[in-house]
Amino acid sequence: MNELTLVIDDDPSFNAILVRTLERRGHSAQGALDPASALELARRTGAGRIILDLNLDGSSGLALIPELLAINPDSRIIVLTGYASIATAVDAVKLGAVQYLAKPVEIEAILAAFDDEPGFDLTAPDEPLSVDRLEWEHIQRILNENDGNISATARALKMHRRTLQRKLAKRPVRS
Repeated sequence: MNELTLVIDDDPSFNAILVRTLERRGHSAQGALDPASALELARRTGAGRIILDLNLDGSSGLALIPELLAINPDSRIIVLTGYASIATAVDAVKLGAVQYLAKPVEIEAILAAFDDEPGFDLTAPDEPLSVDRLEWEHIQRILNENDGNISATARALKMHRRTLQRKLAKRPVRS
């Protein structure tokens, strides 16, 4: 397996910092800021390790997983997100990601995820989820079912589109 790590994140600062951090740890790394350049770089390099942001300038990074795996079926993909939800974690793993991590994340966790077995922790939490967290998870599931379409999701939730946009702009509730 090619040990090059491809970092796909649309935030130029985060992308550059993560590439630089990986290189300081002795890992060869390159960054891509959008899906087109990510696929081109993956084809050119055959990257064996991929760090993929879930939200790429408004589009879902999940759509890239099958394309990246078609280029290099042996690559190990880790999905990073600032808006973690169980629904997107399940989808990421079903599509072929080996791990799903919520930002902010330490570099040690990312490196360990490349070495771990595929999947994510499915153990039940000690305490039940709060109503706010349950709402967040439900919204994420319906949003995913509607392929990220805000208007269709708002209709399905019987919610005004602007209200849904405000809820999605907030950070998810932790528990």
